Amino acid sequence: MRFYARFLLVSLILNRLDMVKVLVERFKALVDDSIATFRETNFKEWKQVVQEIIRFTKADTTFMNVRPLRYCATFDSYPASLPYVARFHAKKVLKFRDALLTSYHRNEVKFAELTLDTSRMLQCLEWEPSGSFYQKHPVKPLENGVSNDHSGASGLIDINLAADMTDPTLPPNPRKAILYRTSVTQLIAVIATVCEELPPDSIMLVYISASGKAGHGNVPQVENSGGSRKSSKIKVITHSSHEQNGSMPENHVNGKGNSSHCSENYLWLGPSRDGGSNNLYPGDIIPFTRRPLFLIIDSDNSHAFKVLHGAERGETAALFLSPLKPAFKSPTGADVTQKGSQFTMFLTAPLQAFCQLVGLASSDNDKDVYNDADTMLSIAFSEWEVILCTSTSLDLVWAQILSDPFLRRLILRFIFCRSVLTLFCPWDDNDEHLPVCLPQLPSSVAADSEAVQSAVLRLANHFGVSDCFHFS
Repeated sequence: MRFYARFLLVSLILNRLDMVKVLVERFKALVDDSIATFRETNFKEWKQVVQEIIRFTKADTTFMNVRPLRYCATFDSYPASLPYVARFHAKKVLKFRDALLTSYHRNEVKFAELTLDTSRMLQCLEWEPSGSFYQKHPVKPLENGVSNDHSGASGLIDINLAADMTDPTLPPNPRKAILYRTSVTQLIAVIATVCEELPPDSIMLVYISASGKAGHGNVPQVENSGGSRKSSKIKVITHSSHEQNGSMPENHVNGKGNSSHCSENYLWLGPSRDGGSNNLYPGDIIPFTRRPLFLIIDSDNSHAFKVLHGAERGETAALFLSPLKPAFKSPTGADVTQKGSQFTMFLTAPLQAFCQLVGLASSDNDKDVYNDADTMLSIAFSEWEVILCTSTSLDLVWAQILSDPFLRRLILRFIFCRSVLTLFCPWDDNDEHLPVCLPQLPSSVAADSEAVQSAVLRLANHFGVSDCFHFS
């Protein structure tokens, strides 16, 4: 059973969804058989593991039969804008090499140490094997209904892990460290280690999804409208230095400045194992801004991290901060403990996030309608790429990472997310429902710009949900 559980985790990380389906059925059958055979043995923990993986796969069902979450040249590179991207040169170009992903919410969907949100971000930062190299071999049922998985009595499962982990036609994937229920000190230690090992002219991405209130679950107030690396194996080396690169107000450094939305400016990373505080303050991140940093905060207290902008110790950080509250047309779409974060979904699967926002289920649209919508969104992203590449007001922070396909895709999806939510929540006091990026992106891709708003209008008309939005 332990073998199946570990193999399931490997298959999830490698995105072998067909294999996951087979393994889930076999794992469940094995646990049921063990319970029936060894009646005196307590299998409560294994039953919980089965429930975890079933819950995980059901929550992610909408992603299984559509375009991959991974970066795929077929879907994510646009011929019309490719020449502009190729000719784009900033004064400084950073390479995306390392990412740290961590998530903790009470009762969130997870399997082992892989939560739904970190799983989506993990896949979003991977290359999808392409061309003749990528050959899918789905498990085919035989006439008697038994799956042809070549496992037999020996338990052998036909899966070529080595082939799936490397594609010689693609650049190497960024290294990724995944932490679950981490302590603040452990998180800081891992960030410090990655920063220490970061090559020159490289940038590190840090994704943190957590509640802004200790002990609260992942159920914020909702507005309605019309390669995993084990952190324990990372050796931490500390260096003492004395630098004076400006100062930050003490109340901001300690995370205790005033905020119109947040009573305390921190993220709660989960129960502390030693009983102490496990709150991450904005000031805890500042030492790592001596190196290029792309920080994504997905929390109901994310805006507390605005204070990082202008307080850096060397390199201006790129910040994506989620809305404080999600927004949905129907209250039934608001159970983020079952479906994951809305902001993370916009960054990893923007079209699915749009459909979830307006209350469209996958069964409401046939495949052709969905594919046409995906094409429309790709055309919009291509237009926005050209705008960004030709803009004279693009901040250097964004210009130096625009050449990287993973980070450029995140920027485009953020623009889409911000515009959709702005048009969905038009009232004046809507700051808590909107994401924030710092430094600001050019006004030519603002939520109310013609190029961006018209794309959202076309998509809304295509799905017949234009009445959910407020267009100027």
